[in-house]
Amino acid sequence: MKDRIKIGVIGLGSRGYSLLTAVILKYQDVDVLAVCDLYEDRIAQAAEAVKEARSIEPVCTEDYRDILKMEEIDAVVITAAWESHINIAVEAMRAGKYVGCEVGGAYSVDDCWQLVRTYEETEVPCMLLENCCYGRDELLVLNMVHQGLFGEIVHCQGGYRHDLRNEVAFGRENRHYRLRNYLNRNCENYPTHELGPIAKVLNINRGNRMLTLTSVASKAAGLHEYLLKEKGSDYDLSNVSFAQGDVVTTTIKCAHGETIVLTLDTTLPRPYSRAFHVQGTKGMYMEDNRSIFLDGVHNQYDFDWKKQWNNVEEYREQYEHPIWKQYLEEGVIGGHDGIDWLVFGAFFEAVKRGVEPPIDVYDMASWMSITALSEASCAMGGAPVAIPDFTNGKWTNRQPAPEGRYNLEK
Repeated sequence: MKDRIKIGVIGLGSRGYSLLTAVILKYQDVDVLAVCDLYEDRIAQAAEAVKEARSIEPVCTEDYRDILKMEEIDAVVITAAWESHINIAVEAMRAGKYVGCEVGGAYSVDDCWQLVRTYEETEVPCMLLENCCYGRDELLVLNMVHQGLFGEIVHCQGGYRHDLRNEVAFGRENRHYRLRNYLNRNCENYPTHELGPIAKVLNINRGNRMLTLTSVASKAAGLHEYLLKEKGSDYDLSNVSFAQGDVVTTTIKCAHGETIVLTLDTTLPRPYSRAFHVQGTKGMYMEDNRSIFLDGVHNQYDFDWKKQWNNVEEYREQYEHPIWKQYLEEGVIGGHDGIDWLVFGAFFEAVKRGVEPPIDVYDMASWMSITALSEASCAMGGAPVAIPDFTNGKWTNRQPAPEGRYNLEK
């Protein structure tokens, strides 16, 4: 096991830079030897942050391949634009570098297969940095599921419900990739919140798998109205027809009969929610009112449920996940309620130990494929689309995930 690891960070926009400064550089056993972005000012800002935190002069480059050529680099963290994630990950595995990749959706199923086949050829691990898998409530519910509190799980829901109108509409000013995606694509473009935690609840790729999906998209009206208000009718984008529907609903059927509903809702005024919802034969959990309903315990409140809102706190002491018990004792570190710290801890531990990460390449391929598959389904008016088995049958009898602090299977 390595005491220290050396990494390169590829992509230094808002998300990449914040992860670098608020998370990565706070891990004292992780050295950032190289930073990469297409924009010089972002590179300079990141290099200065590394120098200030570590007294290290990192290699600065606009070409990520320069980092992949560095023999001393153990791993790369990819926080670049969505469309570059898989290509960079594939080249990094071929260069022998562990990959930690920020979330997003795939642009084709072929890309997902390439990801899997590259891993199987090189045996270099690749982890999707899905921080919501380490959310406190997500892990609380996962622990409850493992202990049978909800019985046999039948249905799950989740999504990405986040008002991103400002980020998308000001994409030129922010140099943000979401704008070009919303102009040209209509799909479930950000599926892994909350599909990641749901997949762990349903044992996807380890005893279960996703079979088919259907996706439908509403009309696109939110960004048009927002741009008229913020920039006026003379602004060119104010009168552009955005391809991305305001609300996209995706329904997934699993091999063991469970259903999953994902909702993308990012261009209308609304509060933030991942809408995590798990329903079984003995009870259910609902994120939006932070409540748990158990058969034989809460039936009397059937028509008066507001009195039980936020009752999840009553279950903390008994069902808090061990990951969060230890984390709370050590002290939660900021960044999306502390979950950025945990997901990077999981990645760095895997690199140090030389083992598979808890969110592996098969998870990454299957979860990211939902974007490309939903795009096809939306284009066909919600027609069913088959979801490939990226494990090639291994899901029926896979080896257990490596033991460790960040294990999500137990």
